[in-house]
Amino acid sequence: MSMLSLRHRGVTMLGAALAFYAFAACKPSGDQAAADSLPSDTLAAAMAQGSDTAAAAAKPNDAQIAHIAVTANSIDSATGELAMSKAQSKAVKDFAQTMITDHTKVNKQAVALATKLGVTPEDNDVSRQLQSGAEEAQASLKTMSGAAFDIAYIDHEVSYHQAVLDALDNTLIPGAQNAELKELLTNVRPAIAAHLDRAKGIQGTLSSGS
Repeated sequence: MSMLSLRHRGVTMLGAALAFYAFAACKPSGDQAAADSLPSDTLAAAMAQGSDTAAAAAKPNDAQIAHIAVTANSIDSATGELAMSKAQSKAVKDFAQTMITDHTKVNKQAVALATKLGVTPEDNDVSRQLQSGAEEAQASLKTMSGAAFDIAYIDHEVSYHQAVLDALDNTLIPGAQNAELKELLTNVRPAIAAHLDRAKGIQGTLSSGS
């Protein structure tokens, strides 16, 4: 997979998965494949235009939201661990370590809250698509090294954090019914935004070659 395809996959995998909830739970496989190939801005527009009835019928419940959050954090921790072993740039390595530390911490908070509430995070189509997309992206990253890896990893992190931020704003936070779950997601949002800004800064440095 090319770096361009990896970046595109990073943008669309979360958006396409969440678009599943904006329309219906039983899309034909061909329709889902078409949705997955759309640019993220098109997916966002499609989600915004989705029927309120369909969204209400298919929106994730708290147990599913918890699983999506845990999966998203686990993915970025695992990708950070890969970057720690393969990255060349100190800035990239430092960023990867922050991803491991921060996302592991959030996952512990999410699991602790689920335990407190007596909620078992429920596997669902969004979390499964997230995991599948992550495995594909990581397989591509594993074939790279040096500066090429650094660029591809940071490009992926920019796309991924933007997708997670959009998901928090458009689906996860407004969809959470439990007040403590909603509060946890809301409190995590500034860190995700900060990660995105930091990744963009590194991206600009790598692109300029400085």
